[in-house]
Amino acid sequence: MNIFVVIPNWNGADLLADCLDSLKTQTQEHTAVVVDNGSVDNSIELIEAKYPDVVLIKNSKNLGFAGGVNTGIRYALENKADAIALFNNDAVADKDWLKNLARAMKTTNAGIVTCKLMRSDKKYFDSTGDFYSVYGIGFPRGRNQEDSGQYDQAEEVFGASGGASLYSAKMLKKIGLFDERFFAYFEDVDISFRAQLAGWKVFYEPSSIVYHHLSATSSKLGNFSRYHSIKNFLIIYTKNMPTKLYWKYLPKYLYQFLRTAARSAINFQLHIWLKALVVFLAYVPSILKDRFDIQRSRQLSVSEVDALLYKKRPPVIPDL
Repeated sequence: MNIFVVIPNWNGADLLADCLDSLKTQTQEHTAVVVDNGSVDNSIELIEAKYPDVVLIKNSKNLGFAGGVNTGIRYALENKADAIALFNNDAVADKDWLKNLARAMKTTNAGIVTCKLMRSDKKYFDSTGDFYSVYGIGFPRGRNQEDSGQYDQAEEVFGASGGASLYSAKMLKKIGLFDERFFAYFEDVDISFRAQLAGWKVFYEPSSIVYHHLSATSSKLGNFSRYHSIKNFLIIYTKNMPTKLYWKYLPKYLYQFLRTAARSAINFQLHIWLKALVVFLAYVPSILKDRFDIQRSRQLSVSEVDALLYKKRPPVIPDL
């Protein structure tokens, strides 16, 4: 299997060495590709000096997570990749991480395989796959729970974290790459939703393990996460939810949308909520075009899609 590992990077020089060193120890042969999103630190100099075997692609500006990984994915597809793994620059992989993902993809024929993503303390979970709630919110399964063996079962899940998962090249050619309107946040939920609708399974493989410094990059950007999270909350539901389910769960979705507005107002961030709404509305024509294509090619019945959705409000995830 010809595998490429794509690592998006933006000013991550302080993180890259641990990340790339862990990839060098992988027991699965692969090609590592760092896509630099216009860094102004010494990321490029570090890679060129210490990691000559890494393919380095330099974007002139920050294209976000979605645009950055798409740059790397296109390079991998041009070089006849069978599968492409995405890997965060603030993550460190167990030596068998990629081998176990590749094995699971071969045996299950899944379109996406995700791993046991732990926090860097190696005690608490970051993600064991993603849920998508009927309230329109995607969220990581198991985040900040202490590992007591509760997620040691290999199984199908709704979605996969874009921080350390393997994507079938065949699937990507069918459903398309990451949606660059997202820029960052929930683009992995979106592509998992599209994969499921097109009949591709998403699989969780617990023997594949990665340790993650949670939000080490995006935490540098202030209101960045709130703006993109609200905008992308609107895009995912509008684009992907089948029509019958769209209307069925619209009251819950609108409740969550208005709750987000109220919380933004209380926190003196209503201008961010309004900006996200205005940008979403500008995208609506292209989103509806994508929606038509996605729903026309949908392989699952409405009841099968409904069975994939998390029916309760997302749980409050405790801080650690």
